[in-house]
Amino acid sequence: MEQRMNILVSACLIGEACRYDGKSQPCERVKALGKAHNLIPVCPEQLGGLPTPRIPSEVQPDGRVVNREGVDCTQAFVKGAQAAVSIARDRGCTCAILKSRSPSCGVKEVYDGTFTGTIVPGQGKAASALSQAGIMLSDETDFEARLGIEAPLPS
Repeated sequence: MEQRMNILVSACLIGEACRYDGKSQPCERVKALGKAHNLIPVCPEQLGGLPTPRIPSEVQPDGRVVNREGVDCTQAFVKGAQAAVSIARDRGCTCAILKSRSPSCGVKEVYDGTFTGTIVPGQGKAASALSQAGIMLSDETDFEARLGIEAPLPS
């Protein structure tokens, strides 16, 4: 039997209402991993001190994170990213499953900073910090292939 791993996960993927809109975006495949592994939920944006709900933010081409009203929120995103790395290290997480396209958690792509729904290659602040810390990353769309972890079948 496979050993239980500690896996850092975006809290919204397991049903915590922490997204910018005050909702969650549960992924049943990610939640099912909790049957075989220890899921360590984090919301880097909340860890950075941002409220829920909050004004949507996007990563700008220059790397700053700005909300739809033009307020630079980069420091809160960096603080949350650092906290996520600290939690991953403290809990012995070697991998993370993060919310796709998020300005914090986007692993492969993010919104382009124009608030038009345009997606570009890139990473959110927490994803980047976790990657630099040596944590293997995936998002909810391809964690089985990228991390070699299979979600248990529903009972």
